[in-house]
Amino acid sequence: MKTFDVYPLFDINIVKGCACRTYDDQGYEYLDLYGGHAVISVGHTHPYYVQKLTEQLNRLSFYSNSVINKLQDELAQKLGQMSGYNDYSLFFINSGAEANENALKLASFHTGRKKIISFKKSFHGRTSVAVRATDNPKIVAPVNEGVEVEFFAFGDIDGVKQSLGKRDVCAVIIEGIQGVGGIQTPEAAFLQALREECTASGTVLILDEIQSGYGRSGRFFAHQHAGIRPDLITVAKGMGNGFPMGGVLISPMFKAVHGQLGTTFGGNHLACTAGIAVLDIMKSERLSENAAKIGDYLIGELRKFPQVKEVRGMGLMIGIEFDYEVKELRRKLLFEKRVFTGASGTTVIRLLPPLCLSKSDADEFLGKFRECLKE
Repeated sequence: MKTFDVYPLFDINIVKGCACRTYDDQGYEYLDLYGGHAVISVGHTHPYYVQKLTEQLNRLSFYSNSVINKLQDELAQKLGQMSGYNDYSLFFINSGAEANENALKLASFHTGRKKIISFKKSFHGRTSVAVRATDNPKIVAPVNEGVEVEFFAFGDIDGVKQSLGKRDVCAVIIEGIQGVGGIQTPEAAFLQALREECTASGTVLILDEIQSGYGRSGRFFAHQHAGIRPDLITVAKGMGNGFPMGGVLISPMFKAVHGQLGTTFGGNHLACTAGIAVLDIMKSERLSENAAKIGDYLIGELRKFPQVKEVRGMGLMIGIEFDYEVKELRRKLLFEKRVFTGASGTTVIRLLPPLCLSKSDADEFLGKFRECLKE
């Protein structure tokens, strides 16, 4: 048997990492400005993170229900305190796609409705509400033809309001910052209007913070820049710093019913231990504040490059748009300057570094970026 070849891979074999650096089997060092789609939040192989996972793996009580309940409670309590959502509940799952599907299911149960509103160029994992955000005609959404999804342009509050007026929509789902869609940030006024219209029509507002959450924007969640509180918040990626886990933060307006939601591996011992370690590190090292500070610096410096069309984003979620395709520029950065970056579409370079990125790391990237643009 061979793997199903849907991911193009670079011919680089990374064997270890530390903070914002990774190393291949040839001994070359790379500056990681992408962190595996924002998965690496507190840095590669952080010693505290490794210690906690190792300790948990070696405990005899690995399969104890009492221990797992204690870990889940500790993670939920710490997440509530750090995010400002102490009064919400937490449901554990394994990935961002599962988080969004469970959030949509919960919204449908709560409202008795089936229709969903999403936004063009959005991406919510391999779910029924992900819009084709690439130029590849073979990638088509929605993937679940049984779900009725209505897509609006980003910022179209009038269209959304008209649709919500029919009172057949169970949920509006929107990213705190669009990732795959090109690092597009919803205006605060638009999010505030969405909150008002959802409340007025009895519709559930879901904030997908899978990529934009966990301190990446400079606040714990990107939507907090707009001063709103959604009904459901989905999280994953940086939640486990590379260990697979996800979750849904659930407003008190929802009543838990046994058997309503389910998961096989969600909230397991190692996942919870990873999640607790991440929050401990974020708090002790003030990583949200670092993301805001270094992100502001990076964005300001990148906007000085005359070759750049536009720089978008907040904190350490940054999109650098050009008037031309960036494939060759990314190739130069990776193979000549040894810097990992990402992309959104064909013309946007996407930066999602670990939240521990330092000013010296940022300056190193800016220097190598400048060299590539001159060549």
